Amino acid sequence: MIIRKLSIALVAGIFMAGTAQAAPASAAGYPIRNTAALTRSPLYVSGRLPVSDCPERPVTPGSAASAKRYVMPIFTCLNESWAAQLKKARIPFSKPRLQFISKPQRVCGQKWPSHAQGIYCPSDRRIVVLLDKHLTQQAEELFLLDLIAHEYGHHVQNITGIERGFNRLPRRSKTESNEQLRRLELQAECFAGAFIGSVWDSLDRTADDWDFLLEATRESGDENSKVRDHGKGRNIANWLNRGFKAAGPSGCNTWIAGSTMVASSPQG
Repeated sequence: MIIRKLSIALVAGIFMAGTAQAAPASAAGYPIRNTAALTRSPLYVSGRLPVSDCPERPVTPGSAASAKRYVMPIFTCLNESWAAQLKKARIPFSKPRLQFISKPQRVCGQKWPSHAQGIYCPSDRRIVVLLDKHLTQQAEELFLLDLIAHEYGHHVQNITGIERGFNRLPRRSKTESNEQLRRLELQAECFAGAFIGSVWDSLDRTADDWDFLLEATRESGDENSKVRDHGKGRNIANWLNRGFKAAGPSGCNTWIAGSTMVASSPQG
């Protein structure tokens, strides 16, 4: 189960412990070097996402119904964009399911995690979004778009075999496990940025809107949490912006990045 949390004004993600299967200690380097599904996916050389029109619908702050109307055409755009991208990479594509809930409940066979705003369930390829007042009050900003695009990024990881490669990595220590989780989450955030970059010209947004999202992201990392599986806020913002500038997955290979680029705080 992959979770999207709302921290301060922004969302960041974690992967639930217990879903990954241990592999032999020799199966991966640190950072990751010897797992082709992670480091050499054909997705990374598939080029830019197709430029497409995906205008945002007006959204009323505090209205869950308005937030749903906002999300649905974006979800359609995500399906179309990633389907075309995976076709270029010669990887079979399938759509995820999308579910909205108004209050926390059991999802993916587990209790809804505290403070989570979105979850991706790999087992049934389902994105679940908690449209509570905390999220809908900020729905006119880019947070909701980033949330949906991030969760869709986890779906891309699932159907391309990246998530399966992640599950097979060894967990020899909590520190190593957390770094692997951060690489997974930061990649999903980079994929979100890639999608947003590909549709940016149709969003009727300004550079200030993007800068606001990045600044909020910088304030939302592990500096504000007891866990060390999200990354420093500046690293989350960096990968989001890398994807945005590339407008494609080429800039999103977190698995070969140096540890400082996926570091947490304060110890890394």
